[in-house]
Amino acid sequence: MDGRTGRRRSALLAATALAAALALTACGAGDSGARDAADTAAEVPGANNGGADKDSAAGAPEAAGAGAPDLRVDQRAIIYNGTMRVQVDDVDAAAREVAAAVTRAGGFIGGDQRRSAEADAVAELQLRVPAAKFAGVVEEVAKLGKQQSREISTQDATEETIDLEARITSQRARVDSARRLLARATSITDLVSLENELGRREADLASLEAKKRRLADLTALSTITVSLAGPAAKTAEEKTETGFLVGLKGGWKAFVVSLTVLLTVLGALLPWLVALGVPLAVLLLVLRRRKKTPALVAPVSAPPPVPAARSAP
Repeated sequence: MDGRTGRRRSALLAATALAAALALTACGAGDSGARDAADTAAEVPGANNGGADKDSAAGAPEAAGAGAPDLRVDQRAIIYNGTMRVQVDDVDAAAREVAAAVTRAGGFIGGDQRRSAEADAVAELQLRVPAAKFAGVVEEVAKLGKQQSREISTQDATEETIDLEARITSQRARVDSARRLLARATSITDLVSLENELGRREADLASLEAKKRRLADLTALSTITVSLAGPAAKTAEEKTETGFLVGLKGGWKAFVVSLTVLLTVLGALLPWLVALGVPLAVLLLVLRRRKKTPALVAPVSAPPPVPAARSAP
């Protein structure tokens, strides 16, 4: 009995010692984890501050005497759009200089529309330039003549870009899942259903990828719409005039234009009228004369008298 009691006590002591050792180990691990978390928390603010300082330094404008602000894209996806109107002495020469400036910046001319070639000539150019060269190209174009207007807008597409990437990743996983299920299909019904589902998922994935490419193009290449106007070209504000004289002038112009159009139509129809009208008029005249001339009726001669028959003696 004493032996059994001794063995029980020994087992109890061993279990107690093991539990105490485990408790000490857990406490030590918890303390070390807490210290690691505290150290990490102490280091993260510094790192975040450093990153924030770097981002703010990257997105901060240049010094006041340096000119235009620095619009380079560093961490965020920014879409830049600019519209400006510059009055120049020679529209064609200015357009060539704009094209050269865009080429030097690594961009290209996306559109070119020109009206007239005189003093009131106007050229509409759409420039696509890298975002890092956006401000430099704007300033270079403004120096070509007298700047009449400028409007620059920005759009932060960072969240949209991140959302698109997440949706594309999720959609790719869905496409892979549908392909695996399609490989395991055993019946015609399941095969057709899974093929339709796979096609729909692949179409959604292609649409998302197209949106991402379009967004990447807008963020990589900024758009500048430049209007180069000649010395006599009028702005939109100058063109909006009202009053009696303005209405009279507009009515006279409309009358002249209508008369010009009418004369043009008559000039186009005159050869046809001469070619077809003259023979038709001669034919009608001949027919009328024939109707007015009385028909000559030849006299009908009476038949000779028939001698009376004589009776027999």
